[in-house]
Amino acid sequence: MSQPFRAPDGGRVERGVVIPFLYNGVQLQGYRGDTLGSALLAAGVHSVTSSIKFGRSRGIAAAGAEDPSGVVQIDAPFPDPMQLAATTELCPGLVAHGVPGQGKLADVVDPARYDSVHLHVDVLVVGSGPAGLVAAITAARAGLRVALVDEQSEAGGSLLGSRQLINDVPGPLWAERLVEELRGNDRVTHLQRTTVFGVYDDGLALAVQRRTDHLGTDSPSGSLRQRVCRIRALQTVVATGAHERPVVFADNDRPGIMLAHAARTFLNRYAVRVGSAACVFTTNDSAYTAAFELHDSGVPVVGIIDARRVIAAEWLDGAAERGIPVHPGSVVTGTDGDDRVCGVSFAPLGEGHVGVSTRVAADTLLVSGGWNPAVHLYSQAGGSLAYVAALGAFLPSSPVRGLAVVGSAGGHFSLTDVLNDARVVAEGLVDELGGGAGEPVVARGSESGDSDARPGLVLWFVPSGPAATLHTHFVDLQRDATVADISRAIGAGMHSVEHIKRYTTIGTAHDQGKTSGVIASGIAAVLLGRPIAELGTTKFRPPYTPVAFATLAGRNRGDLFDPVRVTSVHDWHVEHGARFEDVGQWRRPWFYPKASEDMAAAVLRECSAVRSGVGMLDGTTLGKIDVQGADAGAFLDMLYTNLMSSLKVGSIRYGVMCGVDGMVIDDGTVLRLADDRFLVYTTTGGAAKVLDWMEEWLQTEWPHLRVHLASVTEQWVTFPVVGPKSRSLIGGLFPDVDTSNEAFPFMTWRDTELDGVPVRLARVSFSGELAYEVSAMSWYGLALWERIYDAGQWHDLTPYGTETMHVLRAEKGYPIIGQDTDGTMTPQDLGMSWVVSKKKLDFIGKRSFARIANNDPTRPQLVGVLPDDPKTLLPEGTQLVVADSLQQVPVPMHGFVSSSYRSAALGRTFALAFVNGGHSRHGERLNAVVDGRLVPVTLGSHVLFDPEGVRRDG
Repeated sequence: MSQPFRAPDGGRVERGVVIPFLYNGVQLQGYRGDTLGSALLAAGVHSVTSSIKFGRSRGIAAAGAEDPSGVVQIDAPFPDPMQLAATTELCPGLVAHGVPGQGKLADVVDPARYDSVHLHVDVLVVGSGPAGLVAAITAARAGLRVALVDEQSEAGGSLLGSRQLINDVPGPLWAERLVEELRGNDRVTHLQRTTVFGVYDDGLALAVQRRTDHLGTDSPSGSLRQRVCRIRALQTVVATGAHERPVVFADNDRPGIMLAHAARTFLNRYAVRVGSAACVFTTNDSAYTAAFELHDSGVPVVGIIDARRVIAAEWLDGAAERGIPVHPGSVVTGTDGDDRVCGVSFAPLGEGHVGVSTRVAADTLLVSGGWNPAVHLYSQAGGSLAYVAALGAFLPSSPVRGLAVVGSAGGHFSLTDVLNDARVVAEGLVDELGGGAGEPVVARGSESGDSDARPGLVLWFVPSGPAATLHTHFVDLQRDATVADISRAIGAGMHSVEHIKRYTTIGTAHDQGKTSGVIASGIAAVLLGRPIAELGTTKFRPPYTPVAFATLAGRNRGDLFDPVRVTSVHDWHVEHGARFEDVGQWRRPWFYPKASEDMAAAVLRECSAVRSGVGMLDGTTLGKIDVQGADAGAFLDMLYTNLMSSLKVGSIRYGVMCGVDGMVIDDGTVLRLADDRFLVYTTTGGAAKVLDWMEEWLQTEWPHLRVHLASVTEQWVTFPVVGPKSRSLIGGLFPDVDTSNEAFPFMTWRDTELDGVPVRLARVSFSGELAYEVSAMSWYGLALWERIYDAGQWHDLTPYGTETMHVLRAEKGYPIIGQDTDGTMTPQDLGMSWVVSKKKLDFIGKRSFARIANNDPTRPQLVGVLPDDPKTLLPEGTQLVVADSLQQVPVPMHGFVSSSYRSAALGRTFALAFVNGGHSRHGERLNAVVDGRLVPVTLGSHVLFDPEGVRRDG
């Protein structure tokens, strides 16, 4: 468990706290403060994964979220796929392995909790590097409410990985002093380990906070792992710094090749020397500091390959003092090695070509091709980017209300410039928000021993031959996308970077193109012969870094994923052995098995009981909408295809709602309670949709109508009591109600009482049997159900569930909206032309009924289907064909089965189906395609049981 590449001193890790971990089955160790990436590098492990397409070895290429290749699978404490080794904090019990191209989701339940919080502030500062700290302190001293958010485990940003001084104080110490001041201000919320992954309208930012429970504490199972912070801010300051970018060359993907600044971070923050012999390839000054610091820590630097022909004397002198060879005007042309780079080839760079290569032995190659300001959040907020040639980077170019970009994210790379820019911008925000006069932040960065990020040369890729042949010049390491892929995309006619991105998949992996996006634009610009400023970049979209679905779900998982709604009789159903199904958000009794009954046997028994005696269903879940107002009748006339305003008080009417295209969207019954009041029943799953539909028309199209709507679904229970014996049962329970057909006809309702509780009885049937719907306030639901059930024992009352309800209605040819319809069926297709009024001048969908397509006689129409074999149950969705053989290709489809059941009343199986021109094809024989074989069937009326309707009145 040695750490041969750990420097003997330095860094910010706690060497007194050793943390063992397991990687690829090998026991290793690191220190508190390490990431998995730094601990692996300290142990000399560079090859950590393999690429998704070619299976090439890949290693850790960066020290932060911009790493394009160091992806691992966490196995413990809990499986977590596709995580970056460079950003995974080392913790006790950590087990991980390299990802073979892609990760694997957990196959056990995550015991952790996920949550969300809301935070309202005056100023949100994203990033706690030098710019972010200055902005936060300036706003806090002015008395504003401040949130300082940063993804790292501690504040300081780039200062943690460098040896820069601020006011002659080491950068990390200067940062600690400012953090201490912020900690003492109760108007400041400071969140480390928190990544702002999205910025949205009206000052909303979403961030993921990673809790610290896993960092060595014995937290119980189920502890909070992550939570989403929903932050509302009057002003947002983006101080997210910049990402170093690589240069693309042949075989630039080998383990041991990493960004130069990453090597500095691993050395100065984690005390890790990334190799035994390093080579540096750069286009700018910033890599020299990395080379010098690495050399001074004991790592031989075998050469600095600089694409520029002219190099500042201070860097040449520094290299000479250390005995480091410098090769001006040269580029890396390739690397060699198996699981790690072992040699680097370089050559002079001419005009569009390279010379003869020279090879040097090295196990590490540090690359710096310039810097890309991290403007992702600014771009998400709608900001525009412009290419600045002097910096070789895209910078913010347009103002965004409520958002400011400071520091190197805004193109300021000198430390002093970064500090001054942040102070000036923050003071301007303080004035705008009306803050007080706070003590100004005076900070000066010492540039001695550090470097400037300004590129002397912008080089996107090394031209080692025709672009179409550059198959190992990797642009996106995670996607195995190369310069040759970009060339192929351009050859296919893709001249937009957005199109090229999608053709090549560059920038679509976990890193979202942090290192590859701008490079892809640059390479495309070169190949197209167009300026990169004209070509631009792809749009930065949230999330900035990947966010787990579990985190976004928060508490909304398991039973809380979607609200589970139950009726007031739910516990009774459970006690009596009901099996349940989810209908919308409701949990409804599906069937009530007895003893060893399976579903089929239970449903046949329930159906027989209803048809021969009496049954009871919990229909409480039906949607119920109270419609009141002087214009309520006129309003419903416009919503339904038939007339509702003519309905008399005390009566009920069945109605169908259609969309503007004339297609059925819902059906149900309407009770007229008073001259200005109706109670609308909808399908269970359509309740919310219908209410929304009503409100939309009422508010946007007919605001002049005097109508008010209220959902009362939860306020009323409704229990259909169904069957030939239902009159006797209801008459016995409610002796004050004359239940005869003459006194209480079909489609009417009566109010009564039971033990002083108001009850409404309605003669409505969804089964074709004599039936009464018994309704009362939900408070009395369980008591009412039990009274009906107890009284029904004299009549062998049978409770039945939704499956039996479906069989009974299908026997009568009653369609279920959403099961027998798919949004393309008209009332006429359903055999319900009678429900479309010919008297009304207008209603929603009326005009569409005159369309030629809607009157096409060959439209799919509802029919009944009887298999020749009465025991054959056709699967729902079965295709119906005329063909006698499946050998002909293609086989013309004439229709499909929408509902299929076994029927006790019919003594056989049956189905409902939609068949082209079905209403005129009764008696025709077709074949149903079942498991690759043809099953003969006969078409007929969709009303298969009691077509005369004599059973409805008992």
